[in-house]
Amino acid sequence: MPKEILINVEPQEKRVCIINEGRLEEFYIERPQDRTIVSNIYKGKIEAALPSIGAAFVDIGLPKKGFLYLSEIENAFESLDTPKQAAPKAEIKKGQEVLVQVVKESFGTKGPRLSTGIGLAGRYLVLMPQDNQIGVSRRIEDDEERRRLRQIFHELNLPKDVGFIVRTAASGKSKQELSHDALFLLKLWNRIKKIIERSKAPSLIYEEYDLTLRVIRDSFTDDVSKLIVDSKPEYYRIMRFMKTFLSYLSRKVELYKGDDLFGDKDVERQINKIFESKVYLKSKAYIIIEPTEGLVVIDVNSGGFKKRFAQEETAFKVNCEAAQEAAHQLKLRDLGGIIVIDFIDMERESHRREVLNVLKKALSKDKAKYDILGISKFGLVEMTRERIHNTVQTLSYQTCPYCTGRGKVRSPATIAIYAVKELKKFLKGKSLRQVNITLNPEVVEEVLKDKVSLSFLERRFRIKINLISNPALHIEDVRISS
Repeated sequence: MPKEILINVEPQEKRVCIINEGRLEEFYIERPQDRTIVSNIYKGKIEAALPSIGAAFVDIGLPKKGFLYLSEIENAFESLDTPKQAAPKAEIKKGQEVLVQVVKESFGTKGPRLSTGIGLAGRYLVLMPQDNQIGVSRRIEDDEERRRLRQIFHELNLPKDVGFIVRTAASGKSKQELSHDALFLLKLWNRIKKIIERSKAPSLIYEEYDLTLRVIRDSFTDDVSKLIVDSKPEYYRIMRFMKTFLSYLSRKVELYKGDDLFGDKDVERQINKIFESKVYLKSKAYIIIEPTEGLVVIDVNSGGFKKRFAQEETAFKVNCEAAQEAAHQLKLRDLGGIIVIDFIDMERESHRREVLNVLKKALSKDKAKYDILGISKFGLVEMTRERIHNTVQTLSYQTCPYCTGRGKVRSPATIAIYAVKELKKFLKGKSLRQVNITLNPEVVEEVLKDKVSLSFLERRFRIKINLISNPALHIEDVRISS
């Protein structure tokens, strides 16, 4: 099965899958209330400048203030009404206006990360209105192609006071296609400048495309055989967009007329596995993925790997397979921050180097920026991966109200002991004829194993204790009433 983009539209959410040979490679969710603000441009107002941490907090009209490094403000406009020049530190003060772009979502209690380096992404190019350099994506490795692309820009009659970054998708594209993209971005920037002039801070100046159009712009490449969407209004919206920017790919867009697009393509089952911590490999080995607030830990286990190799060879083969799957899962789950991968111990330095090479090769297909420190003799790999958006898991799950994030609940035996202690505290200093204690059935069963404790309390406080079983009660809940 070739590469396909599937778009499922529901009243409350949009979901996009990119599948290759039937395997889920990328998955995205967007809901109206959780729409990303990354790449949005705002006219902001500095709320506070803190030289001690080298940053400023900027009011952009959202509940959380944006975080901006002072060094960026110093290299940007002193204000939006003056020419481009370096602003002295002393002049960075509360109330100063600044044009910023969101480069990272809010995470937890942290506000969005901002930048004064504005970039407008097109299909093949990124316009950098505050720069005048021409850069080519590092992912275009062919030297001849890099020279060809640079030559095209020398031939195009473009303004000299702006810069461009040539995106990976531009590889092999014609001068006409690149010119069309550049002119569109220049027109867009001219419209944005007019909006800036008449807007008061804080205000939204430019809003990035929604999920559907972003995926089409960034991922609908020549190697995609089909884009299938299950919504007629969305289909017509896509076709209007394609007519303007990608008319030559319009023939690959299809309207799905069945009942369950993701089910028919066997994607729903794969999506559900994204949220499982244990991922099995073809060899029956497995990896365990445990994200925390600031760290992602991936543990490699040989599991049911049964091929008869020496211990070193077994570890090497499992680790190579795990390295590929770990890279795939990082991209699929969009996990970022500090990542530690604990591979099975290997004695040979050559094996450790090869496993690291396999990991790097697998990660080379990832659009997110990453950095790998190396592999230790204990098989530990430390790396970082760019985190821009909230993860699919963050959007789909909430902290468990029962375990409150611990991942475990106390055992029935533990709660039984706790319940008896709480009952004793409740009865102390009271004169009652009877008392009711309501517990989960499993806890009741544990309490009844030690009837001596209840009998002792009844004699000591001269009271009747009514033990009530309630299946609807959480296992950790203890309810005492008189």
